[in-house]
Amino acid sequence: MLEATSAVTASPLLGRPGAVEADGPDAGVAAHYGDPLREQRLLREGLAVVDLSHRGVVTVTGPDRLSWLHSLTTQQLVGLSPRRSTESLILSPKGHIEHDLHLVDDGETTWITVEPGTSAAVAGWLDSMRFMLRVEVADVTDRYAVLGEPVRAESVEGEPLAWCDPWPDIVGDSTAYSAVERHPGADRAWRELIVPRESLEAAVADRPLAGVWAAEALRVEAWRPRLGFETDHRTIPHEVDWLRTAVHLHKGCYRGQETVARVHNLGRPPRRLVFLHVDGSGHTLPARGAAVSVDGRDIGFVTSVARHYEDGPIALALVKRNVPVDATLSVEGLAAAQEVIVTP
Repeated sequence: MLEATSAVTASPLLGRPGAVEADGPDAGVAAHYGDPLREQRLLREGLAVVDLSHRGVVTVTGPDRLSWLHSLTTQQLVGLSPRRSTESLILSPKGHIEHDLHLVDDGETTWITVEPGTSAAVAGWLDSMRFMLRVEVADVTDRYAVLGEPVRAESVEGEPLAWCDPWPDIVGDSTAYSAVERHPGADRAWRELIVPRESLEAAVADRPLAGVWAAEALRVEAWRPRLGFETDHRTIPHEVDWLRTAVHLHKGCYRGQETVARVHNLGRPPRRLVFLHVDGSGHTLPARGAAVSVDGRDIGFVTSVARHYEDGPIALALVKRNVPVDATLSVEGLAAAQEVIVTP
């Protein structure tokens, strides 16, 4: 039976000096603590920690947990070693991305962190798929919180369990849809520490805090897709280069596999993710969801936007596959030079 939880309230770390609460999907934690550009530099240097306590946490226990999750999602999970992180997607029957799962197993329990506000939906769907298998699903968001750390290392015995982001490595039997020699994500170290909520402030200790604006700027710079930002109701993994970390191409059947295989083997995705350097001569950033156009014709939309401490205004956008790679794009009247992420 699914274990229910109560809603999570605003983070106690919003009481820290200078904290300004984020809005939208990241409401409940700090957007910044007074100096978001300095906070980016601290993250880049490996010194700061990010409050992600608005993320959801779901657990799956029982001897069948890994083989069961393997059968339902896109990644190879059978034989996953304790404290070895991986990423998997839940797709719709037509192959559209529904949920992104950050998974790490401790030898007895599989811990999954998910986007804010989605833990009930993830846990509810998983529980509906249990049938007669020996698994138990629990939404433990009210008891456990997440902290983001600029660390590229799996957790070890004696420290809290952590999910280490594999991006941009090609994980297992998969492929990349970008053709760059050196991926910008290689410079981004990131993991999510899972701690009891009552230990949240103790886990931060005396480390400086960075807000989600800083973390998002480094994510955008790394071309790292995020559920609900780089995805809409019809996004397939190929469009945002998500096969590289989250999709195994030669595993058993799972929901949405037919679309994944067909597009990979026979076709090309209808849209492609691009990175944008946006004209910074003004003092405003384009809105997330703003139309991207060429010669006055809308050809896509902005999915994420940030102000980088070195590069100024940057963004990710989904555009039609056939948009010329050398076209100068426009966003809300601002010129935007594109870098190809997903090759057309």
